[in-house]
Amino acid sequence: MQAIQLTTFGGPEQLFLGSFPTPKPSEQEVLVRVEATALNRADTLQRQGKYPPPPGESPILGLEMAGTVAEVGKGVTKWQPGDRVCGLLGGGGYAEYAVVHEDMALPIPGGMDAEQAAAIPEVFLTGFQALQWLARLQAGETVLIHAGGSGVGTAAIQLARVMGARSMVTASASKHAICLELGAEKAIDYREEDFEAAVLAYTQQQGADVALDFIGAPYFQQNINVLRTDGRLILLALMGGVKTEQLNISSVLRKRLQITGSTLRARTLEYKIALAQDLFRFAWPLFEEGTLKPIVDSVFDWKDVAEAHRYMEANRNVGKIVLRVS
Repeated sequence: MQAIQLTTFGGPEQLFLGSFPTPKPSEQEVLVRVEATALNRADTLQRQGKYPPPPGESPILGLEMAGTVAEVGKGVTKWQPGDRVCGLLGGGGYAEYAVVHEDMALPIPGGMDAEQAAAIPEVFLTGFQALQWLARLQAGETVLIHAGGSGVGTAAIQLARVMGARSMVTASASKHAICLELGAEKAIDYREEDFEAAVLAYTQQQGADVALDFIGAPYFQQNINVLRTDGRLILLALMGGVKTEQLNISSVLRKRLQITGSTLRARTLEYKIALAQDLFRFAWPLFEEGTLKPIVDSVFDWKDVAEAHRYMEANRNVGKIVLRVS
């Protein structure tokens, strides 16, 4: 098969399209003819040599895909060749074929094409895990979502809305309109505004119940400051750095805060299956009726993968960047 590979770790120019062995499905796996995949920040980190795939996973980039089942393992009962599926991967999405456990494969929602469906798995599973499983977000609560215009951000805004919660986001000014359209009540320009002051003002000094953060060290103190009593900080990435020079943690005790860090890629298969099936029960009826939708910023031919990576690293996208696999 053809797959996007790396000459060596480094910049987008190291990506190339070439021949690679086609994976074989194990007893409980399906082989999918990939029609579309999508970019994630993890792809750019792996390309740089900073985020190796978990043991046993494909070395090829790509954490999600959508396409058509081409072959099924001997023990597979849920799928047959010709079925249309999408799903989360440990790696291998930037390829003509990928394997996925039958319980991690999810049907492409009615009315969606592969390019739209490829924009669902990573961001909606990440957002759902953070808000439902980790933060235990309740109706009527308020959640602060950083990077509101990102793939996970646009998914989390929608999930918070259908969970009955209010959301505020930080995002560059050009991305405010889509965040508000998706259901955010307040958009804060992190480049021009102090998000701590803005959140406290908007909540009448009460603060947020939950903060969903991808930035890390530069926002850590402010996240603690904006959380109300019994607030929960969910830390999903460290895009801004890992070390803080000064930190006052007294409010962690005073306000009984909970701080949870989480990744998804390295979770056990059993955990990811349970999460995928829970999201399927919760979200698929909402996708079918149009209440939830994947936000696709742009679609690149996979031959232009280097350009797609540069586009992501320039932080130009609102929602997902999709690769059409041809």
